[in-house]
Amino acid sequence: MFSIPFLDIAALQSATGTVQLPGSKSISNRVLLLAALCEGQTTVLHDVLASDDTDAMLTALQTLGCVIERQAQQVRITGLDRQSLPAQAQLHLGNAGTAMRPLTAALALLVGPGQAFELTGVARMQERPIGDLVDALRQLGCAIDYLKNPGFPPLALRAADPQKLQASGSIQIRGDVSSQFLTAMLMALPLVAKERDYVIEVVGELISKPYIAITLNLLARFGIAVRNDNWQRFTIAAGSRYQSPGQLHVEADASSASYLVALGGIASDPALGQAITIEGVGEDSIQGDIRFIDAARQMGVHVETGPNWLRVQRGQWPLKAIDIDGNHIPDAAMTLAVMALYAEGTTRITNIASWRVKETDRIDAMVNELSKLGAVVDSGPDWISVAPPAADAWRSASIATYDDHRVAMCFSLAAFNPASVAVRIEDPRCVGKTFPDYFEALFALAQPKPNAVPVICIDGPSASGKGTLAAHVAKQLGFHVLDSGALYRVAGVAARQRGLDIAPEHAPALADVARSLQLVFDGERVLLDGRDVAAAMRSDAGSRDASLISAIPAVRDALLQWQRERAALPGLVADGRDMGTVVFPDAPLKVFLTASAEHRAERRYKQLISQGFDVKLASLREELEARDLRDTTRAVAPLKPAADAKVLDNSELSVAEATEQVLQWWRQAYAGAAFATLGHD
Repeated sequence: MFSIPFLDIAALQSATGTVQLPGSKSISNRVLLLAALCEGQTTVLHDVLASDDTDAMLTALQTLGCVIERQAQQVRITGLDRQSLPAQAQLHLGNAGTAMRPLTAALALLVGPGQAFELTGVARMQERPIGDLVDALRQLGCAIDYLKNPGFPPLALRAADPQKLQASGSIQIRGDVSSQFLTAMLMALPLVAKERDYVIEVVGELISKPYIAITLNLLARFGIAVRNDNWQRFTIAAGSRYQSPGQLHVEADASSASYLVALGGIASDPALGQAITIEGVGEDSIQGDIRFIDAARQMGVHVETGPNWLRVQRGQWPLKAIDIDGNHIPDAAMTLAVMALYAEGTTRITNIASWRVKETDRIDAMVNELSKLGAVVDSGPDWISVAPPAADAWRSASIATYDDHRVAMCFSLAAFNPASVAVRIEDPRCVGKTFPDYFEALFALAQPKPNAVPVICIDGPSASGKGTLAAHVAKQLGFHVLDSGALYRVAGVAARQRGLDIAPEHAPALADVARSLQLVFDGERVLLDGRDVAAAMRSDAGSRDASLISAIPAVRDALLQWQRERAALPGLVADGRDMGTVVFPDAPLKVFLTASAEHRAERRYKQLISQGFDVKLASLREELEARDLRDTTRAVAPLKPAADAKVLDNSELSVAEATEQVLQWWRQAYAGAAFATLGHD
């Protein structure tokens, strides 16, 4: 997951490959709570989504005394003992509506005399309505107080009126704001339906029926049969009691599948044998958002389905604009708004009032961000229409994500635009709510346009701090790192291991060694043929051998393509002696890092002493000066700044100061004026 302020996505050309979807958020949080309500029983849940929302639910359940064992994507839960609930608890549920609403209902019925629970969340959660659910619970005699603004969290829960609880057999609840209110009541009422039926009557139209269908399906797996009378009246029968199914597997997330279905329809060309295969969910899914594939087909996307997979390819192109009621796929319908950028005509999505009470006001968010790209967008209380920009009217944009995972994932698809304009996703970490590795999955499937992967070159003499600076810059941008010095050091170690003298007369054999390197960089470890050679390559001998082998033209040629292939999405920071002059001569930013021999010797001395090496400062300085002479006077790729390099003397700069200078140059060189007003300069 990219935990950085923003993520710049290079111009993308096509996509192909296979991806395994993470577990469904909607199912994961439901079954976590249902398992916790199976008093004294143990349930093993497989393929539970690991995300911010499920973490919020699990943390809350543990605070309440639930015994939970987590191992990878398997969660083992022993149900709560209602007699052993804590006297007081404060539960912070982030921005997880699938945790806040059901927990509010369940705890309002579980809280006993002398107990008090407080439920709160982030600022946005405190703007998301919960009043209709509270009103329904108060009909049962539940004692719930608003701690700030009426109708919104945070909430304080106290023991319900027992007489009113048993007297109230029918509850009314609005169905036209959020289906999560009805889901919460359906999951909570079996806790009190011992001696009588409880009936929920829906007031108004019930939106997002497919999400209620998920709830009913899962309740049945936990032993609760709910009578559904035309989606307007639901009856929980007397004697209902939660029974653990023992084990349960969570389906992959159909909402997350929508971005990959769209990806296939936009970017995978069947004429080139390209397709996106999505594993973990099929057309028989219990999740309503699987019906997104019907909408995608209406737009011309070719979708094949199996019992647990989807295969998607581009069909009609441009896509076909559609007019669709999005009420049955409220989350996935957002993806259609971005697909509309690639359609011929105006796409209109209606009956989506629920977008306004999600993680953000999604109608306003989509209008704002689509307009930045040049689309013609209009909207109303419960609808949005989108017409794409002309091919020459696309604009680069920095996409605000509003702490909303679906906004971030949707707009990543804009990087396939025909104008190759820049797309920046602000706060990419927000995808952690449902699909933490989304961008990694996207970059594994996508192919950039030729020479589109951004590269920052940092060249300079030995011990100038190139490696440290490159690592810090890459961390800030989410880029990969290429340490060419380490590469030559490993080549030298490999040559010594094979008994080769590092000399020009052995150039063919040394080049063969370089071409055949079986190399893996794994954090602090460097594996050569499966063995860690980090200590050998960082020794004085390793340093000298690197200088010798890097001066041999045949070795440099052998490693050139290997280095260029490291330029992978989302970008690369490459440090060395000739990154800007030879390896990546077209890089948009080249930095030549300098420092005095005195400063460099002191840095190297401190580094080696900390690693336990016995070295002399004077000797290190002599060696650095000798290496500088070799590097600057060698016949092949001598050390020198590229003609268009930015020279940075970091003799007196901290790493943070040097990093910020490079990032400032990068914003000027790559992002430019397009993003200057968004607060990142």
